[in-house]
Amino acid sequence: MELLFSKWVSAFLLCCWLIFSVGHSVEGLHGNARVRAVNLGGWLVVEGWIKPSLFDDIPNGDMLDGTQVQLKSVTLQKYISAQNGGGMNVYVDRDNPLEWETFKLWRISESIFQFRTSEGQFLTCSGDGDSVTATAESPSYSETFYLERNFNNRVHIKLKSGTYIQASNDNVLTADFPGTPGWDDNPATFEMTFVAKLQGDYQLANGYGHNKAKDVLKKHRNSFITVDDFDFLYRRGINTVRIPVGWWIASDSNPPAPFIGGSLEALDNAFSWAQAYNVKCIIDLHAAPGSQNGMEHSASRDGTVNWQTYPEHIAQTLDAIEFLASRYAVHPALLGIELLNEPSAADVSLDILVPFYKQGYQIVRKYSSTAYVIFCQRIGNADPFELYQANIGSSNTVVDLHYYNLFDRYFDKLTSSENIQFLYKNRQSQIQALNSANGPLVFVGEWVNEWNVTNGSLADYQDFGRVQLDVYNAASFGWSYWTLKCEKKHWDFEWSIQNNYLQLQPGTSPRKMIPRVILLLGLACIWSFMH
Repeated sequence: MELLFSKWVSAFLLCCWLIFSVGHSVEGLHGNARVRAVNLGGWLVVEGWIKPSLFDDIPNGDMLDGTQVQLKSVTLQKYISAQNGGGMNVYVDRDNPLEWETFKLWRISESIFQFRTSEGQFLTCSGDGDSVTATAESPSYSETFYLERNFNNRVHIKLKSGTYIQASNDNVLTADFPGTPGWDDNPATFEMTFVAKLQGDYQLANGYGHNKAKDVLKKHRNSFITVDDFDFLYRRGINTVRIPVGWWIASDSNPPAPFIGGSLEALDNAFSWAQAYNVKCIIDLHAAPGSQNGMEHSASRDGTVNWQTYPEHIAQTLDAIEFLASRYAVHPALLGIELLNEPSAADVSLDILVPFYKQGYQIVRKYSSTAYVIFCQRIGNADPFELYQANIGSSNTVVDLHYYNLFDRYFDKLTSSENIQFLYKNRQSQIQALNSANGPLVFVGEWVNEWNVTNGSLADYQDFGRVQLDVYNAASFGWSYWTLKCEKKHWDFEWSIQNNYLQLQPGTSPRKMIPRVILLLGLACIWSFMH
């Protein structure tokens, strides 16, 4: 009898150990086996579409850094074009504006600008009487122009000397218009068309200027995310937040222009709130120097990707990782550090990215043996298995996948049921394959309950969200919704939950399931040993 009882106890303890070891596969979480997270997007890294009102008071606010414009002569009815996209002459000879006819603004002030071509050169004019070319590799005095603008987007362009540029009958731009032009049809008047814009940290700070931007961002950082948000998340079973930060946080007291300090204090607050509510933090380096993807959330000035071009940019990024790791490694709320968000497959080669990830991993390990080190999949045409084959780190590593049924023409015409079938057929199979791969854990670090289905009903959104949760709950590390708060309602986690568009189904969460699984499997193990 004593021997039987000993076997009984041993069996039960063994089963409990096995179940808990599986349930706590993500070290450091309390009560949940996997990460259930929400991103704090648009807070410490600005994205204008998340909170457009941040940009409301910028003078000439539709002409920020990176705004793409096209200019058409009202007399010739032709567009200004940089031959071959830059590096050569400029003509006013195109009927249809395409890439060569599109220029990116570099904003010096609300009325002073530089124009960058699609190939990266700047429009330049040496002085009065000279022609405008696109041959300057970097901007200075000769590449700087004053813009006068009227209410219907007609503009005049002039040199600092005061001489206006005109479109000549020879289809070139010359700085020799006599006198001051009116807004009628004359050779010095052009129609300006906006093609695209950026609204990130660079645009906000450079648009307002340092002092005003400091006030705007201080108010935003103190109010957009507060301790009450952590209470909201905790009460809904969210155990982690993913917090995007910019590289300039490493020099927060005196960041390089035009960036504004203060995000470090906000990040410290987030860690304190997280600790109070037993929520973990993933720090996500969302914006890298030179931009790793050209998007506004990478704090790009004009959409150009230069992160891998200059070794000093990679060195600065590693410095930021070291700063964050050294500051937060021993904090009880830290779960992991994501080394770089969404590097572009078109612009960032694996030969550069993998050594960077390996260096970042070693930096984090210098300060913590347990913090998870997260490697984001390249966006674009890239296979996540490439990071599993790279042997980046030996312990507590994670690959981050971003899943959106958006941003690709494939999804434009899918019905609600077709979107759901795509999740089961494509997303689920990929997660299963990566889960079984010998390597990092799988993290769906960004997803959203939004699609291109027009006029989707409440029930449609509920079904879409339910299936996403079914699929992403299987990821071995977990998932993180993008984002907590947003002007666009279905991107807004808080709104989606409160309005029942997204149903977290807490009854099937790991926290609820583990005790029942323990009981059932424990009894099964005991029965096995006794028979």
